[in-house]
Amino acid sequence: MPESNRNADPAELAKFAALAQSWWDPKGPSKPLHDLNPLRLRYIEQAVSLAGKQALDVGCGGGILSEAMTRAGARVLGIDLSQAVLDVAELHALEGKVAVEYRAVAAEELAQERPAAFDVVTCMEMLEHVPDPAASIAALAALVKPGGAVIVSTLNRNPLSFAVAIIGAEYIARVLPRGTHEYLKFIRPSELARWGRKAGLELRDLTGIAYNPITRAFRLAPNTDVNYLAHFSRPAD
Repeated sequence: MPESNRNADPAELAKFAALAQSWWDPKGPSKPLHDLNPLRLRYIEQAVSLAGKQALDVGCGGGILSEAMTRAGARVLGIDLSQAVLDVAELHALEGKVAVEYRAVAAEELAQERPAAFDVVTCMEMLEHVPDPAASIAALAALVKPGGAVIVSTLNRNPLSFAVAIIGAEYIARVLPRGTHEYLKFIRPSELARWGRKAGLELRDLTGIAYNPITRAFRLAPNTDVNYLAHFSRPAD
């Protein structure tokens, strides 16, 4: 797939490539990803047992979730369009002797190459960074096997999420670098559900992620006003 046709924003790729060397620093700019990862893994395992499953982590970055799913027993392929973060992911997996495979390939391109190849497909905090998130959802749907699970996380679009995720996280608490998010790219659950239906997926669950600014801890919660996770399934043939 020509780079000009890829569903990716070069500015967004550059933004995350700049964080590559600090990706695995639990106290660095990627600290929220480290803090969120156990929660995400728990949510995935509530949806599907990972042991022995073929899993795809789309927008894997430095491999925090990819490694966790591998340790949980899945055979994981992590894909990203930033070679800089993939280099970090591969080195960390090598040092930790974690058998994860990584590739620099777009989800849309992989969907043409390996349709219906994965038992579970994850896409965490990526949809709000691409030009066409609906196309990404369609690619995820094409990649998962009939009967398989698609798990995504993203940010809701409303005044509260703007206050919490941008003003609070980037400017006041400074737990994220400034400019990490663009409010207008946030995604309402109704939009996500509509894109999933159009792609042939069934929405099974929506769960919010709550953040305690005092303890700086995350937890799963029913309120989806800010961060949330979604579990889709592809109907079995």
